[in-house]
Amino acid sequence: MQKVMTVVALVLLACASTMAGASEATVKVALQKKYPDIMVESVNKTPMAGIYEVFANGQLIYTDEKAAYLFINASLIDTDKKMNLTEERMNRLTAIKFGDLPLDLAFKKVKGKGTRKLAYFGDPNCGFCKKFEQDLAKVDDVTVYVFVYPILGPDSMEKAKSIWCSKDRVKAWDDQLLNNTAPTAQGTCNTPIEKILAFGRQRNISGTPTMFFVDGVRIPGAIPADQIEQRLAAAAQAK
Repeated sequence: MQKVMTVVALVLLACASTMAGASEATVKVALQKKYPDIMVESVNKTPMAGIYEVFANGQLIYTDEKAAYLFINASLIDTDKKMNLTEERMNRLTAIKFGDLPLDLAFKKVKGKGTRKLAYFGDPNCGFCKKFEQDLAKVDDVTVYVFVYPILGPDSMEKAKSIWCSKDRVKAWDDQLLNNTAPTAQGTCNTPIEKILAFGRQRNISGTPTMFFVDGVRIPGAIPADQIEQRLAAAAQAK
């Protein structure tokens, strides 16, 4: 009897898995039938019954099984855990393996032994980047790969080139972001900035600062020093 029950349980489990897959496939088919231009990358169930997350065109949207209704620019919040599930999922879905970042196009800031690592894309004129740098100054034992990412206008591009062409890029960067002292070097040297911008556009890096940790997780926007520490610790454990 026990064998029979085990077989029945396995069959039911297989059927449930098939149904779950079919439901997600149904959502994708229904959505692409109505919006053929949408490039659906993944469909997954959410904790809410009958609601699915759809990752498409670099955006997270929510819909029902028939794709009759769409929730766009919406955040799904877990009220018990006080957690923004949409933000967490986006950080995972847009992750980039640390080794896939073009680290040779960045310059390094090494603090202490530099055993921990993070990379970020920043604009010289970005106010949030300046705040992030202030908090980053409180973090020790980290190697920071800085991608100069001038997306805020022509002045940002001029400063970016000047920083890259400076004899001491770290000092020029810190002077601009921490001391509001503009770089003075002639920005006429060969820079990787166009390659960085091309990589950023390809990977939907649309704001600064945007951070990447060694577990691949992407964090858009400035975070305080304690959260930087938490993310460095979590990334080290996830490796």
